[in-house]
Amino acid sequence: MILSSLPDDTPRWCAVVAASVGNALEWFDFIIYGFFAITIAKLFFPAESETASLLLTLASLSVPIVVRPFGAIVLGQFADRHGRKTALTLTISIMMAGTAITAFTPTYASIGIWAPILIIVARLMQGFSAGGEFGSATVFLAEHDPSRRGFFASWQFASQGLSTVLAAGFGAALHGTLTPQQLESWGWRMPFVFGLLIGPVAYYVRRRVDETAEFRSAQTVPAPLRETWAIARMRVLIAIGTTVILTVAAYTAIFMPTYAIRELGLPTAGGFLATLVAGAIQVAIVPVAGALSDRLGRLPIASVAIVAILIVIYPLFAWMVARPTIQSLLLAQATVGVLVAAYAGAIPALLSELFPIQIRTTAVSISYSLAVAIFGGFAPFIMAWLIAVTGSSLAPSFYVMFAAVVSMIALGAAYRLGFR
Repeated sequence: MILSSLPDDTPRWCAVVAASVGNALEWFDFIIYGFFAITIAKLFFPAESETASLLLTLASLSVPIVVRPFGAIVLGQFADRHGRKTALTLTISIMMAGTAITAFTPTYASIGIWAPILIIVARLMQGFSAGGEFGSATVFLAEHDPSRRGFFASWQFASQGLSTVLAAGFGAALHGTLTPQQLESWGWRMPFVFGLLIGPVAYYVRRRVDETAEFRSAQTVPAPLRETWAIARMRVLIAIGTTVILTVAAYTAIFMPTYAIRELGLPTAGGFLATLVAGAIQVAIVPVAGALSDRLGRLPIASVAIVAILIVIYPLFAWMVARPTIQSLLLAQATVGVLVAAYAGAIPALLSELFPIQIRTTAVSISYSLAVAIFGGFAPFIMAWLIAVTGSSLAPSFYVMFAAVVSMIALGAAYRLGFR
């Protein structure tokens, strides 16, 4: 109904599909890898203790973070020079190659040290691709309708929610239907094969979509990175800060199935079901919050959501630990999911509006990648480490609260610059 008054909505929705399907594939692979961390730990990163093996696997989950900022610099500048559409086509190609390596690499028992090496190579390729994917997709969506930038740009995070639903569905189905032996033998590979199959669809759609009118009308600059550093350093810091809670929340969702099993003693399917609920909420609420941000402003919606996250996260974790049931896990995940989705709906448009067209993709890509590299990507590792060091199952909530405070400060800085 929101779009019914516009006669040329079909090209806009084609743009949404083009950006979302590739972004969904990127996050699907990352989430699946985190969901199967325990299985991958046994098969590719054997160690003297179960905890050490898991920490190695969670560290490998964070390996793409090493090259993500580099991918943001290279692919972000490529998008600002040659177009968002061309960059999106390139990122999906690299992502598919990394997915293929992950899907078909033999285990440590078969090829020894080459197994973890190949997995790390695949993670590095995906990290490089992801470095340019977020900025290119976000800007591509935001530039298709400046009057409703919040709604269209919000599909960036809505597509991540779709990835969570698909990944959690795969995880629950495979753990529920396969024996542990089948899961370790071949079952864990099936989601990666599925991701590999939808990759060509994403590539085809991105090849056929039109470039944004805003980019076509703008004068490109020869060195977007240099321009970003010269004129937008403070805004990059603001963009990093506003993104912190989103990246920490996303990687916390990846960690939750492992947390539910190891800390709450719940069945494997319960952790996946809780994450599926959070993903479904994200798909439903993020576009609504994005549309509301076009009417009410980005900062009011984001500010209310971030304060609520800061207030409720510790009591929710305490409640889950005190009453470790699937019902309490589901309710906690649903509560956090609503608040994070409300915040996420307003942020992509704000990120785009912080920067001029000529450097927009470079600046957004670098900002998001640095937020992931510094705060989000290592969240599962940090949370597992904090639990091991403190002996407290509540430790993950402290890290989420810290992320919320950082994002709250960044929102205040954006407000002082005149953004609403």
